[in-house]
Amino acid sequence: MRGAIKFIIALLVAAVSLVTYWCSSEQNEFTGEEQRVDMTVEQEIALGLQAAPQMAEQYGGLHPDQQAAQEVKAIGQRLVQSTRVKETPYEFDFHLLADEQTVNAFALPGGQIFITAGLLRRLESEGQLAGVLGHEIGHVVARHSAQQLAKAKLTQGLTGAAAIATYDPDNPASRSGAAVAAMIGQLVNMSYGREDELESDVLAVELTGNAGYDPRSMVRVMQILEEASGGAGGGPEFMQTHPNPGNRVAKIEAAIQEQYPNGLPEGLTE
Repeated sequence: MRGAIKFIIALLVAAVSLVTYWCSSEQNEFTGEEQRVDMTVEQEIALGLQAAPQMAEQYGGLHPDQQAAQEVKAIGQRLVQSTRVKETPYEFDFHLLADEQTVNAFALPGGQIFITAGLLRRLESEGQLAGVLGHEIGHVVARHSAQQLAKAKLTQGLTGAAAIATYDPDNPASRSGAAVAAMIGQLVNMSYGREDELESDVLAVELTGNAGYDPRSMVRVMQILEEASGGAGGGPEFMQTHPNPGNRVAKIEAAIQEQYPNGLPEGLTE
């Protein structure tokens, strides 16, 4: 009897999680895609602003080199103001982090974008920096963070249902069922994350080209990231949160060909 009650409760928890997720559908005005998010743009902006100081602290705070920091901000704002990104409600700000060792860049929901000094010093041109920042802008306008949060809530609901259904207080070994369910949920979210990264690469091709930067510089960024991963333990942090750079080059080149079938215009900044 107790098992039947647990099973019914688990089904109810799973059903509520699924219905909530599938009913949170809306069209992204920037990408035109239908996606599932469970927060407003205003909530995204507030969340990003609230999290920004703590995220910066994890990387040693902001870099004291004001000239380099202003360069990052200027290139970031050029990408925003020269493209249709300026028509979005997001409040973009670009930050250079003090961490000289970590190779990483990331975006918080709402428009707070960060790059570490460790990645910046490896880049060789303005166009390459624009490619990195354009990729992170892509995450914001595509609402990937809000999308991932909705998926995470779904995953938590489903893994919670699995834990309820499989856990037996008289059998400690049953806890492994919940652990397996949680692992499956993490793998699902990881695969979705990789798709988000590739979509941001395509958006970065559009943004860099429209802002006057050569999107082919992004190919060199991928090569730099591969070089950074050589022989280093688990590789740079960027490699742990993004798909293999070598696998992204073909996607970037295909996006350039699709967006510029007659060839790139002359005079782009590399």
